[in-house]
Amino acid sequence: MDNNNYRLAGSRAEAILAADAVETLESPAGSAFGKLRRFHDEKPGWLFGHLAYDLKNETEKLESRNPDGIGFPDLSFFRPRYVLRLTADALEISGENLSEADARAILTDLRSQPRIVPAPPVPIISQARLQRADYLEAVRALQDHILKGDCYEVNFCREQYAHAKLQDPAAIFLRLNGLSPAPFAAYYRRGLRYLACSSPERFLRKEGDQLTSQPIKGTVRRAASPEEDEALIQQLRNSPKEQSENVMVVDLVRNDLSRTAVRGSVQVSELFGIYSFPQVHHMISTVTATLDPAFHFTDAIRNAFPMGSMTGAPKVKVMQLIEQYEQTRRGLFSGAVGYITPEGDFDFNVVIRSILYNAEKHYISFQTGSAITFYSNPEKEWEECLLKARALRTALGI
Repeated sequence: MDNNNYRLAGSRAEAILAADAVETLESPAGSAFGKLRRFHDEKPGWLFGHLAYDLKNETEKLESRNPDGIGFPDLSFFRPRYVLRLTADALEISGENLSEADARAILTDLRSQPRIVPAPPVPIISQARLQRADYLEAVRALQDHILKGDCYEVNFCREQYAHAKLQDPAAIFLRLNGLSPAPFAAYYRRGLRYLACSSPERFLRKEGDQLTSQPIKGTVRRAASPEEDEALIQQLRNSPKEQSENVMVVDLVRNDLSRTAVRGSVQVSELFGIYSFPQVHHMISTVTATLDPAFHFTDAIRNAFPMGSMTGAPKVKVMQLIEQYEQTRRGLFSGAVGYITPEGDFDFNVVIRSILYNAEKHYISFQTGSAITFYSNPEKEWEECLLKARALRTALGI
């Protein structure tokens, strides 16, 4: 994981790498969070892994029936043999039975490695589950649900996919990270399944007893000239539509965190913050809380998952609508990748702006979406999906 030198609140390292799984936990939805708790408590140490979106079927009475071309497990974590943490001041190397001599040998080997230059992208022909007309029809149908009072906001996504062989998935990540560096970027491999992620969003972090979530709602494109770019920032900052979407998800996060927080400790430390990235400007808010000592750290994760920014409100109903109107099982997309420390602290991103690859099936997938409200313009929501996919398409040579 790499934060690309962004200075969002709560960053604990500029980059962190884990390699060589000593022991692995893998579980489908059902009793996955309990297994994760036992896996950490039985042998406290560093854990790295992921939470797939379809763990919703454990947190609520839901199901997933749409096709999944990638096939990441619902939950998977591993104990790494080696952990490397890079900060502005030092590189810390640790691991099981790792001596100082071993650590110095690793450092010497790293310094001797040639700089990796990503190969030019091989043109790939992509397809989509929802073409423009079908997407617009689905958005209008969701707005009908909103008009009936079924929900207030739905995060609606569409998949683009391709059948092609990627010779070097790591090079895809390097290319994507160069095009769109982000504070929660990650390269992740689980067997023959790969993730190249340029996420700008934090799902949830725990440091001591403090919880921090930083949901994103509100997006506008970047402009070539500084004057137009500043005008777009002000447009985003003052947009009633974007502010209302952001408030909805902030309220949802506050409610999620309050389920395991000390009474009265949930606070919004920043509302409507504007942050700039290479492709877009985002509106990001920060919600904090103090974890009640009566709860385990996995309770905080479970009660906040899936993240409200990728569902909508009310959560259960919109997840049912997502299953009905989307054509692809989300899997790892809109789930989370991150780490847990020996002390039970953790940091997880939101898996968006990501390319997923199944090397066994030669299946490439990326999904993008937006928040649908009653006031949404379906054409503009379509354009936002394309905007968010721009760097992904370029990295793949599409």
